[in-house]
Amino acid sequence: MQAMPQNLSALLYADEAACVDALLKDLPWDAARSQRVHASAKSIVERVRAGKRKMGELESFLREYGLDTEEGLALMTLAEALLRIPDAATAHALIRDKMKAADWLAAQGDTKDLMMKAAGIGLSLTRKTLDSALSRLGEPVIRKAIVEALKMLGKQFVLGRTINEAIKNAAAYEKKGYRLSYDMLGEGARTAEDAERYFQSYVDALKAVGNHTHQGMKSGISVKLSALHPRYSAAQADRCLPVMTERLRDLAILAANYDVPMTVDAEEVDRLEISLQIIETVARAPQMKGWEGFGLAVQAYQKRCPVVIDRVITMAESANRRLQVRLVKGAYWDAEVKRAQVMGLSDYPVFTRKSNTDLSYIANARKLLERRDVLYPMLATHNAHSVAAVMELAGNNRGGFEFQRLHGMGESLHDLVLNDGMAGVSVYAPCGSHEDLLPYLVRRLLENGANSNFVNQMLDEKVHSDVVVSDPVLAAQNHTLKRHKNIPLPANIYGPGRRNSKGTDLSDDSTRRPLLAKIAAFDINLVKTETQDIDRAFEKAKAGYAAWSKTPANDRARVLEASADLMEEHTAELIALCTKEAGKTLDDGIAEVREAVDFCRYYAQRGRTDFDEAGERLPGPTGESNVMTLHGRGTFVCISPWNFPLAIFIGQIAAALMAGNAVIAKPAEQTPKIAAYAVTLMRKAGLPENVLLPVQGDGKTGATLVAHPGVAGVAFTGSTEVARLINRALAAKDGPIVPLIAETGGQNAMIIDSSALPEQIVDDVLTSAFGSAGQRCSALRVLFLQEDVADKIIHMLKGAMAERRVGNPLDYSTDIGPVIDGEALAMLNAHRQKLDRTGTLIAACPMDSSLSAHGHYFAPVAYEIKSIKDLEREVFGPVLHVIRYKAGELDQIIHDINATGYGLTFGLHTRIGSTIRRVTESMDVGNAYVNRTMIGAVVGVQPFGGQGLSGTGPKAGGPHYLYRFATEKVVSVDTTRQGGNATLVSLKE
Repeated sequence: MQAMPQNLSALLYADEAACVDALLKDLPWDAARSQRVHASAKSIVERVRAGKRKMGELESFLREYGLDTEEGLALMTLAEALLRIPDAATAHALIRDKMKAADWLAAQGDTKDLMMKAAGIGLSLTRKTLDSALSRLGEPVIRKAIVEALKMLGKQFVLGRTINEAIKNAAAYEKKGYRLSYDMLGEGARTAEDAERYFQSYVDALKAVGNHTHQGMKSGISVKLSALHPRYSAAQADRCLPVMTERLRDLAILAANYDVPMTVDAEEVDRLEISLQIIETVARAPQMKGWEGFGLAVQAYQKRCPVVIDRVITMAESANRRLQVRLVKGAYWDAEVKRAQVMGLSDYPVFTRKSNTDLSYIANARKLLERRDVLYPMLATHNAHSVAAVMELAGNNRGGFEFQRLHGMGESLHDLVLNDGMAGVSVYAPCGSHEDLLPYLVRRLLENGANSNFVNQMLDEKVHSDVVVSDPVLAAQNHTLKRHKNIPLPANIYGPGRRNSKGTDLSDDSTRRPLLAKIAAFDINLVKTETQDIDRAFEKAKAGYAAWSKTPANDRARVLEASADLMEEHTAELIALCTKEAGKTLDDGIAEVREAVDFCRYYAQRGRTDFDEAGERLPGPTGESNVMTLHGRGTFVCISPWNFPLAIFIGQIAAALMAGNAVIAKPAEQTPKIAAYAVTLMRKAGLPENVLLPVQGDGKTGATLVAHPGVAGVAFTGSTEVARLINRALAAKDGPIVPLIAETGGQNAMIIDSSALPEQIVDDVLTSAFGSAGQRCSALRVLFLQEDVADKIIHMLKGAMAERRVGNPLDYSTDIGPVIDGEALAMLNAHRQKLDRTGTLIAACPMDSSLSAHGHYFAPVAYEIKSIKDLEREVFGPVLHVIRYKAGELDQIIHDINATGYGLTFGLHTRIGSTIRRVTESMDVGNAYVNRTMIGAVVGVQPFGGQGLSGTGPKAGGPHYLYRFATEKVVSVDTTRQGGNATLVSLKE
């Protein structure tokens, strides 16, 4: 495909229109070909509709209970969670929650499918029973019935609980002429134990499949690389690549010995490069000489798909072997779109329009078919148009490729393909326990639950067959924008008034290497700090305020936006400062710069409206004009902490400046250079020198600033104890009463019930408790585990902690860097010694003892304790306290957390909607996070700040924050005194 760049990085976040145009240019698709494919596809759809379908086929269920219905969402939650819940109380709470959320009888409508009628009526009766006076007597019966129903549904997705059961159940498929590709459910190993278990399941599957032959046809297996190592990522390539390569090679050699085809599944975009490295190494293994059963899956929704295929062709040629290539449309689309938005990337790695993905599928199917000399294409689709397009592109050569479908999907379509002798067909057949079903189930529901999905349309006779088989090539060709109009670029997700901060994808080698080189080369010793006499600083600030407060709000906003742009231009230098002076990891450094940029742009956007000189006209009686305007207060003292030495430093300053104030800023004594560099950039952006004046020093300097009579307000982030001192100092002064905006610490807790997914819990707990070395005011301190799942989660947490890396924050592979200084380290060591006496050690992350010579390093630890009351205050660092609780004690747990007096952040993991409402409404906190991490609040999206001992409010990065930096003025004019009420007199009907 000569029109497109020939390397993976160049196409990773390429412009969608350019990618679509290149695909269209490369694909020979004239009107005659389009019409032939359309006619063939239409015939296929009409024959499928006319044929006798298998009663209760999964498509019927998804068509009635799609994800655009409450019933579908309730069903997904039930199927995802119920089968793993060990205790009756939580299971029944989940059933009640989901049954009451939907109208099952209405949903089944006038369907003729007996399975559907039974499901609808049965679930409706369940709902009535739950509401009846006899519901308690019926709970065990109801629960058992629904568990059995969901197991039946699971069979529609999963061929067998074990490989042997799956092989037995596959007999009906084999009788029809299908081959099987068995997928052993299980992905995303969190621990070494997980990875070993998954590896062994693949070994067992290979042996079982290898010993089974049907009429000379050998089925195969599919392997997920994420199951083979708990740290499968670009950042951990040095440790995971050798192990994963060895494990995949061992599996491939075993597969070759049994002559069992083995395909490596495609997973997330950021893992593609390292997956290709592993696959390429294994493909060259001499032990597999002559075997043509090895291959991989390639995703058509990725813009990189054509180049990936080119690389696989080169791989096959250099290894001198034929490789299998399964072409799929892709199963992680929604996650990839969100990831790009959250990370602030330049574009999406995937197509945003379905027709573009379908175009990519057809164009890349052609590439595969043209190289059947070195590739064996396996074309996965449930789309009649795609089938017809492939047959058209295959021409007279109908050999050397096959179609694939999912177990439970597209059976009618592919029965027809087999019966007509178009091509061979294999079935991608998951097998495994219900505990491993979740990731697969959710993806299948997301792929197939929407009414726009082809499978639903094909089975819905109300949709005309011409519509069902509309040509995606023409749709892509005729679309003006080429991209989805309702999916803005990541930079534009906040609308036209504010640009999203620019992120960095470190998993992309071509991005990471030059950035790391710049960071390493930047000498922070060249950054000069400045300070000044405090009285002189207040004099300068007073003069600066006089002019700045009269500067139009739009001009002040432009200075903040220019500051944001400069910070993005100097991202490498700012990350270098955050890493070398504050000990932040590279990921934390990127997030720090982005948050500072977001603060500037958000307050600029808010300030243009809130501080508009025209003010806000207030309603009132005729003959009056009442206008309220906002104005600066004077000189604000901003005291920022070392744990967010750029983001909070800039956030406080930007808000005060946007409100029209002058600022005297005192950064933390541990991080003066970061602040100095940021001030330099803001002045370069056009900020007058006497409007922002940095003052360096320790706590005594801060106290002197606060006590100065020229203070018009104080913004402070730090400990609760220091906030109290500032509050008292301000109250003791004569003169104007000035505001204090304080954001302090928290005894932040997370509650886990037994409906939550253990893998998600462990991921979120590790990030929330140990990210940034636990040095966030939002960090998780106390984890409450329902006793029914506590042992399992603690075991997984212990294994996952063993995989974390403590080390030099400049290393890309480091998960956790040092704590800020010797004082912090001494405090943490003392607390650990106390926990050794009063608690039970769960685990400590491994740490090389030699690190102590290079900084203040502390190995993150988790301890089990009896009660949150045992903790006298917040412990600021990577220490997790774990407490077990009984399901019936939830109200007491909420009371105990609130009783600490802190109210900053809180986390909850549950699948039960009523629990979410009950708990979040009861928690006295500023930020509550459900089924996610509890750190990383995004400016303007999750405004951040607490209550009680955790702060005064208003929330930083929120719509009310600027008001606290301002004074309000109302001008009321009686307009009738200037010649009568002309407005009223001239009023027309």
